[in-house]
Amino acid sequence: MIDPLAEVVMLLQPQASFSKVVSGAGRWRVHRTEHGQPFYCVVLEGSCQLDVVGQESIILQAGDFVLIPAAHDYTTSSLLPTTSAHLVTAPVALPNGEFRLGTADIPHDVRLLIGHCAFGSADTDLLVSLLPQLIHIRGEKRLSTLVQLVADESRAARPAREVILARLLEVLLIEALRSTQETNAPPGLLRGLADERLAAAIRKIHERPTQRWTVAQLAKEAALSRSTFFARFSQAVGAAPMEYLLAWRMALAKKLLRTSNTGIADIAELVGYSSASAFSVAFSRHVGLSPRQYVREQLALSAL
Repeated sequence: MIDPLAEVVMLLQPQASFSKVVSGAGRWRVHRTEHGQPFYCVVLEGSCQLDVVGQESIILQAGDFVLIPAAHDYTTSSLLPTTSAHLVTAPVALPNGEFRLGTADIPHDVRLLIGHCAFGSADTDLLVSLLPQLIHIRGEKRLSTLVQLVADESRAARPAREVILARLLEVLLIEALRSTQETNAPPGLLRGLADERLAAAIRKIHERPTQRWTVAQLAKEAALSRSTFFARFSQAVGAAPMEYLLAWRMALAKKLLRTSNTGIADIAELVGYSSASAFSVAFSRHVGLSPRQYVREQLALSAL
């Protein structure tokens, strides 16, 4: 059976960037602004506070795992009251290879394993939009173990390091996503898959993207009336059924155009279009480039 969540993670092509252990003592506060870079954190000891723009503040405790698939603006800080005067822009390196926030010469209050990864997909924005903006998981030892493996492998110079890291990150993302309270997730793929009726339709879309689906046919797969299915799907997934189908077909088409020598007519058939011209029109409207222009652009980018 096709697993839509696994397909999305594999299409994202996660790649390791870096990870480090950071300890905090006394009063400290770090504010970061990223350009949509994925960020993860495991609390090894103690506790601290995490503030993500648009989300409620979270008190992180030992064993907690946090993943932000597209981090833009967030702050980590001690539980002691802090002001802008305590803003730390760069952790201080310690002799043991860790980094310190706050006061360096007193015992630490918290230890964190933090890291960034990158997504190699050219369709990252679409795929990330299907995931929760913030994932917070408490007490999952499997996740802590996986993150530690990522950290160890990223520091090593063993053979096949990049292959191992890519696979570990795929497993880490899937484990984190499926460990969330899916029914409470914001609109997106997880929330859709948490609804058994909608999940049946979503899996059919992923199993048979070439089929000429209609809302009525997908509603039948979900055992719902057409109007109920349309409203329920749109609310849970955050996109209408046909919008989701189009987005998924375009994500598959982009991958095929980037990674294979398959002709445009064959790709059109593989993603559910009866002709190359119909596919080209749909692709151009969705992407802003014709399939041939997209291939040329990707080749130019890979040559840089």
